[in-house]
Amino acid sequence: MTYVQELKSSFKSKSIFTMRDIQLLFHGKKLGKNYLHLMIHFLLKKNELHKITQGVYSFQEDPMMYGFAFSPFYYGLQNALALQGIGTQETNPIIITPRKVRLGLREISGVNILVHRIQRKLFFGFNYVKYYDWEIPVSDLEKTFLDFIHFQQPLTQEIKEELLPKLDKKRVQEYLKKYQENVKKKVNKLLQSRNMN
Repeated sequence: MTYVQELKSSFKSKSIFTMRDIQLLFHGKKLGKNYLHLMIHFLLKKNELHKITQGVYSFQEDPMMYGFAFSPFYYGLQNALALQGIGTQETNPIIITPRKVRLGLREISGVNILVHRIQRKLFFGFNYVKYYDWEIPVSDLEKTFLDFIHFQQPLTQEIKEELLPKLDKKRVQEYLKKYQENVKKKVNKLLQSRNMN
């Protein structure tokens, strides 16, 4: 088995892996860092490997695996709604993490991925959802709704009509306790407009 084959067989079933993982795999085989970087470069050029962020890679084609490079994280906003069957639009991955990483839009293997940072105290309200052979963290409907307000994202009339009636009012109020006053006011105004309170 060649080193490239060994790399593939060791990490092809993982969502992501790091350069450190590669070094540990080949520890004791006296492969220099330059050789490892050359191997990575070769696989990236052949489009068999995807670079997600500095020193983090994946053999997975599905961009929904790339969020694991930003762990802890969850998929949120429009992406979470789409994963839960709300709205008709397919969305690119929207990653929400408390980590200090570069925020905003980034392109990974030709796919646009949006990264938002959230305060640690607001990093909650997600469940692991079956996604093909994987379990991925996705914000629940109540947290998704609150994140729309928190991140000042527009909620279309269509989404409001589909989402608001499905919310658990008690859970929304429980979650709201951790948010700032301006978010609480906006949320309660929206809920009252739907006669939910």
